[in-house]
Amino acid sequence: MTEHHVFDMPITEAQARALRVGDTVTLEKTLYGIRDATLIAMFDRGRATRFDLKGHAVIHTAPNVRKVDPRPGNSCGYEPLCIGTTTSMRMERFTKPLMEKNGVRLIIGKGGMGPATLEAFKEFGGAYLAVVGGAAALETTWIPEIEDVDMDDLHPESLWKFQIKGFGPLLVTMDSHGGSLHAQVNAEAAARRAAVLASIGSA
Repeated sequence: MTEHHVFDMPITEAQARALRVGDTVTLEKTLYGIRDATLIAMFDRGRATRFDLKGHAVIHTAPNVRKVDPRPGNSCGYEPLCIGTTTSMRMERFTKPLMEKNGVRLIIGKGGMGPATLEAFKEFGGAYLAVVGGAAALETTWIPEIEDVDMDDLHPESLWKFQIKGFGPLLVTMDSHGGSLHAQVNAEAAARRAAVLASIGSA
């Protein structure tokens, strides 16, 4: 039986391990935006962030933002225009160090990730939360404010700190128990393809 979870971020390892494929999640308070250039800077070039990511969720994004004068409610000088989600798989090799070194618990993206990510979730306690592609306009309504930004020389692939409200529901498609909806779908598609090829004598 699936469950819906509402998390005031950050969360504990136990909360992350309670998630199962098919559950849904809504996040509150804080979310961090990260992407290829940020991850390369952190783990290939040894660059540290001043943000404490322990227990938090990261979303694979390079947001479309507008530069504004810092003011109350917008102290970092940026406001969100459109914050979408990019395909996650190409960032597969960074899941383990993100969890091991920075304490990240949840990854949000589209398209899912692979076996290395699944192993990291098992080892450290984490989950992948999927966003449907093309939902950027909706996602942006869940982010009332950009609270802070680090590594902004990498803009727009900076490390973003978003204030969020009702971010979700998101679907758990990979969990810490070895469950992966993406692997399941791929296996089913491969089996159907094999059956079709066999039926026409092309197996």
